[in-house]
Amino acid sequence: MSNHYHAVVVDNHGRLPQFLEHFHKLYAKHPNALRGRWEAFWASEQTSVVELVKPEDVLKRMVYAITNPVMGHLVERVHHWPGVESLTAIDHNLPLTATKPIRFFDPENGDLPDVIDMHFRRAPGFEHLSHVEYSKLLRDKVAEAEEKAAAERREKGKKLLGRRGVLSQHWNARPGTREPRRGLSPRVACKNTWARTEALQRNQVFIDRYRDARADHLAGREAIFPAGTWWLHRFAGVKCAEASATAPPS
Repeated sequence: MSNHYHAVVVDNHGRLPQFLEHFHKLYAKHPNALRGRWEAFWASEQTSVVELVKPEDVLKRMVYAITNPVMGHLVERVHHWPGVESLTAIDHNLPLTATKPIRFFDPENGDLPDVIDMHFRRAPGFEHLSHVEYSKLLRDKVAEAEEKAAAERREKGKKLLGRRGVLSQHWNARPGTREPRRGLSPRVACKNTWARTEALQRNQVFIDRYRDARADHLAGREAIFPAGTWWLHRFAGVKCAEASATAPPS
């Protein structure tokens, strides 16, 4: 989208915080340099990271991310969006190719590649499907979302901005409505009640063990923090338990 993004990722090595730090920093520097800005680029809120528990939850969030401009009534179809869209790349099993911007990065120095390809992998839980079956499933769900948005416009008389309208906006334009503040920030998304409860209980166990380990650490006693502890492990060198399983998608 023009002012935010959604991503469905699998954090196999427990480095998502480090990735977000690096990605957001580099991303912010280029547009700020492009527009002659010096202030903060991203909103001050902590990045929203939501655990997706089941394959159906992953698929739902993929469709949500892909159809975001459609559900926002900016364009009628996903492929009309003039910005980045991943559906075509997933459908045809092709990478998205990005070129290093020259307005900020020195073309002669630095260790970043000039061009990079990002390949999309099959979402966990859908390994049993062929690529054709997987692509059709995703396409069908996207088509349902596109029709739902069209039906809402017909029912409520909403207008579509359209691709031309999107491109004609000023780069510094912003929505006229205010986003609700101080609401709940979900950490888990799961349609299945029992699986959601289990995930929430697992998160609470992490919090309880973290608090106990922190108390021991502050008291000068030997402390083993639970797997997934990030800041203290990276910057204070505390000991952490070994992770017992691959992290779920976020």
